[in-house]
Parts: sequence; C-alpha cells; structure tokens
Amino acid sequence: MKMWRASIHCQSGAAAAEMALVTPLLVLLLFGGIETAYYFYCEHQVVKGVRDGARFASRQSFTGINCLSGSSISATLQTDIKEVTRTGSISGGTPRVPSWNDNDQVTVNKTCAGSDYTRGIYATEPSAPIVTVSATVPYQSLFAGVGIINDSYELKASQQTAVMGI
Repeated sequence: MKMWRASIHCQSGAAAAEMALVTPLLVLLLFGGIETAYYFYCEHQVVKGVRDGARFASRQSFTGINCLSGSSISATLQTDIKEVTRTGSISGGTPRVPSWNDNDQVTVNKTCAGSDYTRGIYATEPSAPIVTVSATVPYQSLFAGVGIINDSYELKASQQTAVMGI
C-alpha cells in the first residue's frame, strides 16, 4: 500500500511528459511563423517588382507609349517591362520569387486619362498615357504550408503610373 501511494506522488517523469505534449505546438508555431514570414517576403518582392516595372514604363518616351488613335505598346517594350518587373533587369537576371518563371504572369495595359490632361509635358499629346502593370504569381511554400499557407495561394500586385515621356 505504501508503494502504491509513493508511485502516485512521484514526479520523476513529469517534465518529459509535459515536453512531449507541448513540443508539437512549439514546432507548429516555429514553422508556421517561418512560413508566414516567407509568404510576406515573397509578396513584398512581387509588389516591388510591379513598382519597378511601372517606374520603368513611366520613363519611356511618348513615341513608345502614347495616346494616339490605334497606338499600342510595342511587343518589344512590353517584353522589356515584363522582364524588369520579373527580374529587375531588361535582359537576364534571376526571378525575384522562385515560382515567378514566366513573363506571362505579368500584364501591361495602357489607358488614356482623357482630355483634362493636355498641359505641361502632355501639351503635345492628345492625353496622358497611363500604364498599369499587374502580376499574379503562384506561391511556392517552404514547408508545404504546415497547414497554414499552402501552394494554392497566389501573390498579386498592381501598379499604375503616368508616362512621363523622358
């Protein structure tokens, strides 16, 4: 009987048992935090790329991007804008995000602001050309999401800017 009471009050394995119960939660928090941080990093890289592409497009001349009737952005200039958006350079370079494999994940559209913008640098133009650069990139998770963020997520960004004709 004394032995029975002694074994009930014995705490020699309590710390190991508590650690065994808490370890899965700690591992989930650790890898979940790393995965979430990586997701935000990749999202930031896509936003930064779209901003760089829009800035590159805004510095093109009015001969390349204008609001004359029937004019569109040339295929070469669109490819350059997409490449700057994806890699940060006009030719070559590594993608900002590992899953950003293709320039087809970037779209470049031109619109015209209307007749209200015909002063200043737009005095010789029919209107101010506005370029919108958008990207939709699939997210490639580090740890298969650890149940939080998985590969079905997409990173999306869009930036709009007026062409300066520089």
